[in-house]
Amino acid sequence: MNPFPQRARRFVKRAARGLLGCVALIVALAPQTFAQGCAMCYQSAAAGGDRSRLALQHGILILLFPSVGLFVGIFGLIYSRRNISR
Repeated sequence: MNPFPQRARRFVKRAARGLLGCVALIVALAPQTFAQGCAMCYQSAAAGGDRSRLALQHGILILLFPSVGLFVGIFGLIYSRRNISR
């Protein structure tokens, strides 16, 4: 009997928990996320109006998801292969 499917299911469950934890952390820190910014970005967003400011905020969040996904994926791979060298 091959133990890989059981290991794969455990990995998927752990990865899902980790991803859920990351999403919860992002949601919990959302007001602080929108508060960050340099003076030039602030002036540019303020001059553009409400729609421009909202588009800038959404763009920042959209660019956040691929980097978080890569981060979680790489560390998930490292975690899943931690006992192979033993």
